[in-house]
Amino acid sequence: MGETIRVKSLDPTLRDEVASIMKNFDFANCLTCGMCTAGCVYSDLHENQDPRKFIRKVALGMREEAEKDPFIWNCTMCERCTVECPMGVNIAALTRAFRGKDDAPGHLQIIADDHIRTGNQMAVSQTDYIETLEWIEEMMQENLKDPTYKIPLDVPNADFIFGFNAREIQHYPSDLQTILNIFHAAKANFTISTKRWDATNICLFTGKEDEFCEISRPLFEEAERLNAKEIIVTECGHAFRSTRVFGRKYWDNKIPVRHIVELYEDWIKAGIIKLDKTRNTIPVTMHDPCNTVRKEGVSEPQRFVIQNAVMDYREMDPTGKMNICCGAGGGALAVAATKGMRMIKAKPKVDQLVATGATYGCIPCHNCMDQFVDMNKHYKLGMKMMHLSALVEVAMGLIEEADIGTH
Repeated sequence: MGETIRVKSLDPTLRDEVASIMKNFDFANCLTCGMCTAGCVYSDLHENQDPRKFIRKVALGMREEAEKDPFIWNCTMCERCTVECPMGVNIAALTRAFRGKDDAPGHLQIIADDHIRTGNQMAVSQTDYIETLEWIEEMMQENLKDPTYKIPLDVPNADFIFGFNAREIQHYPSDLQTILNIFHAAKANFTISTKRWDATNICLFTGKEDEFCEISRPLFEEAERLNAKEIIVTECGHAFRSTRVFGRKYWDNKIPVRHIVELYEDWIKAGIIKLDKTRNTIPVTMHDPCNTVRKEGVSEPQRFVIQNAVMDYREMDPTGKMNICCGAGGGALAVAATKGMRMIKAKPKVDQLVATGATYGCIPCHNCMDQFVDMNKHYKLGMKMMHLSALVEVAMGLIEEADIGTH
């Protein structure tokens, strides 16, 4: 028998309080049908992972139970429950509203504080940033056999300003070099800011809206200062979504924000870059990052690109907006205590990977990539993981398949 709910302990103001944070969220839309829980692939994997129970606690005014519910931080905010909901109730948005009422666990708040203080989530110093760009530039001059090559920094009136992930400076500069190599081959008219370049925003997950704005605003200010026509964001789902959400909600001068895979799609269709899929011979499957595909609807561009870049592409099942979260979304990657839970949540994705029989995993998201690297080791899959840009670089004939950049 379930726990008795005492009417006198219920707080009827909770719904209105949360609805005001979420801009008129209507709890009457919830039919209590349980489709959200049925759609959550984690609801049967561990305790405190039941979206239906959580929303009912809120709707009934069970303030203490709702605010202390482990579901708030267990949820990966992937929104798969929402696509199953007949009324489109957004549990992830509800979860974020509750997160914003409390202190973030693990390293989440530290990351936010570092980003506000230094301009990037990994607290990379300005000196280290510039020196890393100089190192990449020297490598490209050598590879291109062109000592005059320069990374276009702070160039006004470019077609786009490129925003990326601090990981690409701190840990994976070769990933950034791959992208710049493609941009060079495409003769792209772009620029990178020397001031604000990190497009990520961990407050997409913490729910602290004032800090969310403080982190994302400077990138838009740079785009405006340099008079760039649009912002292109690297292969990072939460960087892309947070940048686009800020642009939609808070930036009056509506500068377009696009994912780099959308840019690749346009270039391929226009013949600006030419891909030969026979250069990528190894079987490849591709993950659909929740923030890119399910939440922002960018599904077909990455499929178009990969189908033109590899000979043997194998879809997961289910795929597209119905694909399964990797298990590290919603900031879980930055909470050390969740690693064991992350590997439990990884199992449905592991089953998807194994079922394809693919040797390569294409992961067009830095956050997801870290999770896939961990699950690859934990479950001993023996796969190689790479970003989509790495496959494009090979298909363009810029490097050999044997030299593809993997994680």
